Amino acid sequence: MRASRFFISTLKEAPADAEVVSHKLMQRAGMIKRLGSGIYTYMPMGLRVIRKVEAIVRQEMNRAGAIELLMPLVQPAELWQETGRWDKMGPELMRVKDRHGRDFAIQPTSEEVITDVVRNDIKSYRQLPINFYHIQTKFRDERRPRFGLMRGREFTMKDAYSFDRDVAGMQQSYQIMFDAYVRIFDRFGLQFRAVAADNGAIGGSGSHEFHVIADTGEDALVYCPDSDYAANMEAAEAVAPAAARMAASQPLNKSATPDKSKCEAVAEFLKLPLERTVKSIVLAADTEADGKTTTQIWLLLLRGDHELNEVKAAKLTGLANFRFATEAEILTHFGTLPGYLGPIGLPASVKIVADRTVAAMHDFVCGANEKDFHYTGANWGRDLPEPMVADLRNVVAGDASPDGKGVLAIQRGIEVGHVFQLGTRYSSDMKATFLDENGKPQLMQMGCYGIGVTRILGAAIEQNFDDKGIIWPTAIAPFEVVLCPMGYDRSAAVKEQIDLLYAALQNAGIDVVLDDRGERPGAMFADWELIGVPHRVVVGERGLKEGKFEYQGRRDSEATQIDIAAMLDFLKAQLGV
Repeated sequence: MRASRFFISTLKEAPADAEVVSHKLMQRAGMIKRLGSGIYTYMPMGLRVIRKVEAIVRQEMNRAGAIELLMPLVQPAELWQETGRWDKMGPELMRVKDRHGRDFAIQPTSEEVITDVVRNDIKSYRQLPINFYHIQTKFRDERRPRFGLMRGREFTMKDAYSFDRDVAGMQQSYQIMFDAYVRIFDRFGLQFRAVAADNGAIGGSGSHEFHVIADTGEDALVYCPDSDYAANMEAAEAVAPAAARMAASQPLNKSATPDKSKCEAVAEFLKLPLERTVKSIVLAADTEADGKTTTQIWLLLLRGDHELNEVKAAKLTGLANFRFATEAEILTHFGTLPGYLGPIGLPASVKIVADRTVAAMHDFVCGANEKDFHYTGANWGRDLPEPMVADLRNVVAGDASPDGKGVLAIQRGIEVGHVFQLGTRYSSDMKATFLDENGKPQLMQMGCYGIGVTRILGAAIEQNFDDKGIIWPTAIAPFEVVLCPMGYDRSAAVKEQIDLLYAALQNAGIDVVLDDRGERPGAMFADWELIGVPHRVVVGERGLKEGKFEYQGRRDSEATQIDIAAMLDFLKAQLGV
């Protein structure tokens, strides 16, 4: 590719709406143009990266035995109504009507469509297992689109869906896809981590997320440096303290804590460690029956320095669709406003659940259910009944690893892939069955596997950039090599030598761009450093007199002089060709 025949549109400053690094750099590098909130035009430079990402994904999906098809962007509401997701999906599902008034969804995902395809065409166990995938546009009507391609409304994803005869087969298909994902992210050249995850709204029995490691990542990844344990924060287990709970050593005392409604303030006022305090979180669960709404109030107890994990809380029986209680509800059941709530002396109608850590505490501090007062020296068994116990909190660095092989560490990541064991979540609702060896109908066992193709771009940049611009891994860079001649339009010798190298690189199958625009060296270098091409070759008359080309990798602090005759082999070695 010659730069004069391509479209290069770089900016010195990012638009004011650009927030994170990847958003700023992609707009400055002319890779995307904002059309509307969370909607972007992929410009030629950015599209080249997308196509390279897609090519790697497609190669590894094919290698893993998945079969490519293409499902529609617009899907009939009837399919979504079969699974109940037409109502459950909420406002993120873009709903439209056609000219006849029929309802459709602009797809955010395709479980319903692929299940419909398979239930109509797969009849016998002999046709299983099978795995279909597509690379398709998605639309999710995000409430707050932000961060460019990281959280846009329109984006591209690869979805794959496996169908098996039984759970063992589904698990085998799942492992095949998991291994394919590892190969994909290895080929991208990105530092990543696969972590156990919660299935969330998509349903199913087990899943893993694939995260690109980046300090700017939205997600907290929990892992053990001394073992293979890894999970996202939602799914990471906080194990119970190893030591048995100590016996009570203090009397229960009602202490004045004027205007001290936060655990931190209470601990400071009482001159006690924050770890001795217990915080109270009040939830409400509404149940509809016979046209009436019944509300159950729950009190969840966490140590003062710990945070509630809402995903874990929602897994408690009766709390699947919880909400935080209103002030009026809290006043009715506790007799005071938040800040002074506690488990002692509550009516039996309030269900109390203690986090594992709280259940192991003794002589702790908790609210007295009276403004400006807290109890000190509170103890289970003596001052209040033994509680229901559950894992309710987010883990923190230094917690024991659930596998017993060390302690946990936390790093930030950007989710770019997710694999699910769906089981019969969709095949049951949509009656996707096959006839087994005995001629009896059985539900198909499903797996689901997604990669955020366009999101990969933002994640790769968040991991790989400097003050000059993007630093693309070679495998997904818009161009592998850029040739920067000084005086291309003025020096016949420079033109001759760089044209020869350009032709040789093309013949070797190397993705090369020749900057023949006649730009000044400083402006030319700045453009390609911003765009992030990983390998640069510079040639000028002075270098030619010495028989040298100048090579500099995007991460190199200095250039290296390479003999003209050796440059082709040198670049092949750098690129692993």
